[in-house]
Amino acid sequence: MNSTTVRTLLVRGMLAGLAAGVLAFVFAYVVGEGSVDAAIAFEESTSHEHGEELVSRSLQSTAGLATGVLVFGVAIGGIAALAFCFALGRIRRFGARATAALTALAGFLLVYLVPILKYPANPPAVGDPDTIGQRTALYVLMIALSVLLGTGAVLLGRGLAPGWGNWNASITAGVSFVAAVGVAMAILPHGDNIPKGFPAADLWEFRLASIGIQAVLWSAFGLLFGYLAERVLEPRPVRGRVSTLTA
Repeated sequence: MNSTTVRTLLVRGMLAGLAAGVLAFVFAYVVGEGSVDAAIAFEESTSHEHGEELVSRSLQSTAGLATGVLVFGVAIGGIAALAFCFALGRIRRFGARATAALTALAGFLLVYLVPILKYPANPPAVGDPDTIGQRTALYVLMIALSVLLGTGAVLLGRGLAPGWGNWNASITAGVSFVAAVGVAMAILPHGDNIPKGFPAADLWEFRLASIGIQAVLWSAFGLLFGYLAERVLEPRPVRGRVSTLTA
């Protein structure tokens, strides 16, 4: 794949990520803001310090939320597009759409779902602010380990496939990945610090909404980018009109 094609796919990946971010923002605003408001209300009811609000809640839930989700979508779209360029043709003989779907699925699992099994998402107003740096570092480390272990599992499966067959190689690679992730989760320190008395229903609702936002983002990206990538890599021939002259 030449550099021009890679650049074109990168731009289209970022555009697909932007469009997916719009859908994810709508989902986050409709589904996720209720649990955030509940968390803020809990913090205000238990805290004796009420400082001046620098940014209004309405601005946070609209422009602030949209900016964060859209920037994240564009960034993820660009990174996933580059991963797509690397994976295309190396994952059996899947076409552009299937490869885009598999790339999005792998991104959702490795970048989000596996890390939150160790470090679940918490509402922004919940947790000790003095430990936010440590918790963020642990979460980023878990993402890096998940991606590295996932890449290693794919390479292991590819290496075993010629001698073991695709099915046995895939099962072995999957089991190895799960085992390695389990060891990593057991070694890494615990990072959850939910305050006592926080409503379990609100926490559960927020975490479900967080998973839903990421699922919408990655699913929309996979579908949109697959369509755009197919138009670049597998262009359909243009049918011209043939005019016939009669004497």
